[in-house]
Amino acid sequence: METKTRWVRAWRRVRWPLVTAIGPVAFGTAYFVTHEYLPVDAPLWGSAIRAFPAGLVLLVFARRLPAGAWWWRSAVLGTLNMGAFFFLVYVAAQLLPSSVAASVMSVSPFAIAACAWALLRERPTSRVVVGAVVGAAGVLLIVGTARGELDGWGIAASLASMVLSSIGAILTRRWRDDTPILAITAWQLVVGGVELIAAAALVEGAPPALAPVEIAAFAYVSLGATAVGFVCWFTGFRHLPAGVVGVIGLLNPLTGVALGTVLGDEVLTWLQVVGVCLVISSIAVVNLRPRRTRVRVRATGSVR
Repeated sequence: METKTRWVRAWRRVRWPLVTAIGPVAFGTAYFVTHEYLPVDAPLWGSAIRAFPAGLVLLVFARRLPAGAWWWRSAVLGTLNMGAFFFLVYVAAQLLPSSVAASVMSVSPFAIAACAWALLRERPTSRVVVGAVVGAAGVLLIVGTARGELDGWGIAASLASMVLSSIGAILTRRWRDDTPILAITAWQLVVGGVELIAAAALVEGAPPALAPVEIAAFAYVSLGATAVGFVCWFTGFRHLPAGVVGVIGLLNPLTGVALGTVLGDEVLTWLQVVGVCLVISSIAVVNLRPRRTRVRVRATGSVR
């Protein structure tokens, strides 16, 4: 009985971090798939095809439309988290190696912690600060020692997407109520998808013709890396401190690095391997809690 209770307690401690982790892992796979299999010359259409179908699928399951303030909130969040974000991520994924594009985003723990402090008065704990610093050091090793020339516009797009998504994530947490995460995510994706479709039609004209492999890649990026990924990501912001979620987000670059190395032609230097180890350590710092020592209580009630 005691063993079962211990396992239940352990599961309660890790369930939300594990659910949250699905999000950045899914996002990290999107970099590789976009870089390897999706068309380069239609970033707006590529972003629209990623966002809009995912939103429609989630809306079918949510079976709920916005009400009251959620109409304008969905517009704001859909622009920050989906519309502008997807376009910038698509550009970054096409201009940078997948490992580097994902790694630049991993400075987001600082941006998320800063936004949480400013908008939520949620001061980061020392554990989160240490984790963010260690993770940032790992990112610098991964990006700073990457082989090949790095595109400046790609770096700028990746940084801009990180800032916008950090603000959007904190606003999602600030405006939380009893509205289901599934519905909130669906509304944002639909709004962002509509914005991207309109922009794509004006700027890029007709949507590109897609080969079967590109259709399959878009299906995965839309339903797996986007629909499932964002539901898990926003679930983390509902149940965990924002700073902790930000550090868990470092799994995004780790996934991009792993796929770029294992499936792509990218090669890790030994310094980049050290950077990967630092990122993993930073996630452990904020999520692994020390075991509590038992406190003996005397009959008099005093504690030793």
